[in-house]
Amino acid sequence: MPVKGRAPKTGYTRDEFGPAWADTDHNGCDTRNDILARDLTGETLKPGTKNCVVASGTLADKYTGTTINFVRGQDTSSDIQIDHIVPLSDAWQKGAQQLSADQRKELANDPLNLMAADGPTISAKGDKDAATWLPPNKAFRCEYVERQTAVKTKYNLWVTQAEHDAIAGILNNCQ
Repeated sequence: MPVKGRAPKTGYTRDEFGPAWADTDHNGCDTRNDILARDLTGETLKPGTKNCVVASGTLADKYTGTTINFVRGQDTSSDIQIDHIVPLSDAWQKGAQQLSADQRKELANDPLNLMAADGPTISAKGDKDAATWLPPNKAFRCEYVERQTAVKTKYNLWVTQAEHDAIAGILNNCQ
């Protein structure tokens, strides 16, 4: 991956990456539910949703190393959120502004870049890169930066020098 400075955030909005949770794989289910179904175990599906809407399940949260029980509802759905491993704002500042609208939509909905995780941990992460945020669960850090690297490579994004150094430091300690 190229190492460059961070571009300005000028022009960034979430809308630049298309509608949230589009059905880019055309399976009839939105991306959020696809990722919940992939990452949860023992999931149940809401009746009458063509087996799309995940109603409940259990997440072995990779960011925290804890187990979270998920139940869809106004007061509980935020317990588990879908994280962009490469945050969209970070992607924008490191090359995504040069991608087409379709490529940005694909990036925002790419299962490689998405993972169900603990909601408060995702909120704490915000749009930070590997130089400023790593998962609290140290056992997951190798996989985390490997996935970030794979996403940035796939979409021709770059890293800052500090991010490069943080990623290299983690990967040098991986098995």
